[in-house]
Amino acid sequence: MKTILICLSLLFISACSSSTLITSSDPDARIYVNGEYIGVGEATYTDKKVAFSKQKVTIQKPGCEPVHHSFVRNEKPDGGAIVGGILVGVPFLWVTEYKNRHTYEYDCVTEQESPASET
Repeated sequence: MKTILICLSLLFISACSSSTLITSSDPDARIYVNGEYIGVGEATYTDKKVAFSKQKVTIQKPGCEPVHHSFVRNEKPDGGAIVGGILVGVPFLWVTEYKNRHTYEYDCVTEQESPASET
């Protein structure tokens, strides 16, 4: 009985988090999620946010225009959270996960200098 409770507890705790690998086509581009730097070229993002929460991804490189993308935590069902939701009710907040991988194209478009204003 004790083993079953430990296994169920671990299942509920792990069901809350979701991870995804974010990859840029430019290996030197910096990756930010919700404004937080997470790596260069390829990085793993993990959170415990509830289903349908939206994450904003910015890919940029010095001297280039940033590119913005987003992904939502509704890309695949989470079996552990679904089972936990049936047994307890609360984990239904985490019934979905991110896809395992998000790959984004990034081509450096140089930043245009703003024209000097005439006074």
